[in-house]
Amino acid sequence: MNKLYWVAFKSLIIKEITRFTRIWVQTLVPPAITMTLYFIIFGNLIGSRIGEMGGFSYMAYIVPGLIMMSVITNSYSNVASSFFSAKMHRNIEELMVAPVPNYIMIAGYVGGGVARGLAVGLMVSLVSLFFVDLEIAHLGVIVATVIMTSVVFSLGGLINAVFAKTFDDISIIPTFVLTPLTYLGGVFYSLSLLPEFWQGVSKLNPIVYMVNAFRYGFLGVSDVNIVTSFAVLSLFVVGLYTLAWYLISRGIGLRS
Repeated sequence: MNKLYWVAFKSLIIKEITRFTRIWVQTLVPPAITMTLYFIIFGNLIGSRIGEMGGFSYMAYIVPGLIMMSVITNSYSNVASSFFSAKMHRNIEELMVAPVPNYIMIAGYVGGGVARGLAVGLMVSLVSLFFVDLEIAHLGVIVATVIMTSVVFSLGGLINAVFAKTFDDISIIPTFVLTPLTYLGGVFYSLSLLPEFWQGVSKLNPIVYMVNAFRYGFLGVSDVNIVTSFAVLSLFVVGLYTLAWYLISRGIGLRS
């Protein structure tokens, strides 16, 4: 990487990480508290009545999904809010006229989203240890899945920010798209509990593949083929990156 490009990339990453760590009480603590409530309500109170799922205690079964849910929402929201703020205050114009390729700009913002997603995911994982003994069946699968998923939703947040015209616009996708897809993505249940028709419908939800790949890394069980999961993740990484690069190259939503 060109030295100038490396300086630009490093500066963006540092700016993004500083941004969310400076207000850590707002960015890192709330997700950990929310997930703790999920562990208490769904894991301890409801889980004790449900019993086992997929051969594991209900708490152990849902923990990977809850960790993934926190990674998804925080990766997305970090880039969406940061990039939109830069666009609204016209800071993004300085980057666009600088002698830095668009892929460096994208990598910087996405890197910040991944950093926050992984930080929150780690915090939620540590909190979960108070409720269940986490097993690790395939560490490589865990690492690859969480990084690729965080990249996917960081890119999604960037694309959302490109099209957004107000701060309200960056909350529409998380509220009306991400939340339903996440709750219906197999976080709290196994697809095998659904009728065959609804199992097929559920497999149209990309988050199903991310949650199940992550769960496979911890427990060694999955409702979908693990190779298919990584194929879906790869497709979304490439597709969303291509779209983000095209939008920024054309200045769509960025130029008055």
